[in-house]
Amino acid sequence: MTVSGFTFNAFSENTYLLHDATGECVVIDPGCYERAEQEALHSFITQQGLRVVLLLNTHCHIDHVFGNQFILDTYQVPFLIHEADLATLRSVPAYAPSYGFARYTPAEPTSFLQVGEPIRFGTTELEVRFTPGHAPGHVVLYHAPTSTVIGGDVLFQGSIGRTDLPGGDYATLIASIKSELLTLPDDTVVYPGHGPATTVGQERNTNPFLR
Repeated sequence: MTVSGFTFNAFSENTYLLHDATGECVVIDPGCYERAEQEALHSFITQQGLRVVLLLNTHCHIDHVFGNQFILDTYQVPFLIHEADLATLRSVPAYAPSYGFARYTPAEPTSFLQVGEPIRFGTTELEVRFTPGHAPGHVVLYHAPTSTVIGGDVLFQGSIGRTDLPGGDYATLIASIKSELLTLPDDTVVYPGHGPATTVGQERNTNPFLR
């Protein structure tokens, strides 16, 4: 499995494409808001000969969902979130204009992610791990063969996700990190929703929030 990343929008959000040798591709947290950002993502997919088969959100804060409807319009694929974050997703249109994003187009999921039900595309299988605390329906997606986790806004290099937004809770977030991320091997690469990639071992040993 290959991870291709893009940084979009005023929040410097990381959007990820997961793809394998079959050419099938999953889009995770499309933050592309401006037309140029949408075109950059679409051009990469086209140039690499990828076939988008699925859209996923790790969670549904505004910066991670800007491009949902663009992906659905362009590729007509299933769209999955965790059901506990449906209210988070549906709240975005109410506050998007106040953040300066009046052109946000809301999208509705076609189904829900379930812990214990793997996500499959091509020859790849992802494990869904439930990690609330930053958002009530946050999940991370783990690929054991490549020791890779798409972590959303749970764990960052030297930091953790904020917990002062609606549905956030500090104790819940720390518990999620300890049970769902720190139980992974130290060499597991964490691709976060903002900033550079890190590893479970690095954060276990140096992250001040986890001591």
